[in-house]
Amino acid sequence: MITVPEATKTIIERSRFLSEAISKRLINYSSLARYIKPELEEMLIKKVSQGSIIMALKRLESEFVPKYNPQNVFSEAPEMNIRSNLYFVSLSNNEVTGLSILISREATARSLYCQVKGLYESTFLLSEDLYNQFKNAIEDRNPIIKTQKVSCLTISLPTKAREASGIYYFFLKSIAWEGINVLGSISTIHELTLIFDDKDVDRAFKIVRSLF
Repeated sequence: MITVPEATKTIIERSRFLSEAISKRLINYSSLARYIKPELEEMLIKKVSQGSIIMALKRLESEFVPKYNPQNVFSEAPEMNIRSNLYFVSLSNNEVTGLSILISREATARSLYCQVKGLYESTFLLSEDLYNQFKNAIEDRNPIIKTQKVSCLTISLPTKAREASGIYYFFLKSIAWEGINVLGSISTIHELTLIFDDKDVDRAFKIVRSLF
């Protein structure tokens, strides 16, 4: 039968925010115990004392130690760039044939053209000039999603980020905590590009900048 410590660990592990806060001893265990008590009792199908939950939480401190340290990767704030007035389009791979070649041929140094191909669909991030040029061709292919007025925030990553765990989480956790929706992401070895609605990108930029 599942025990109080086991049930407590299961609940805490579901939330990386709680796990991290516990590892840094930033949480009042009495308040947290009251918060998870109803769910814990439902899992155990019996009443549980708040004291036993607090004891279980204290024992978890040593288990929730972050295995990543961004300070080991970033010696200074990374370069960040924003591009706005973009279009975010998703098409079935069956509909993409030839289109990506046409768009890439017309892309200039001032244009923005990114494509990510999945198993069943492909996503395009296009600057306004490219979208307008190929608008009819895109719409004739029955786009799964077509979103305008999006922006992208590109974060430059140092080479050693490739070998460090938790780098993407380092950025995404703070953005998620503020309730900002990430529409999509594109990554290379030295760049992480996050896609937002135009209205959210400035706030996302300030949040990422504040991490350094």
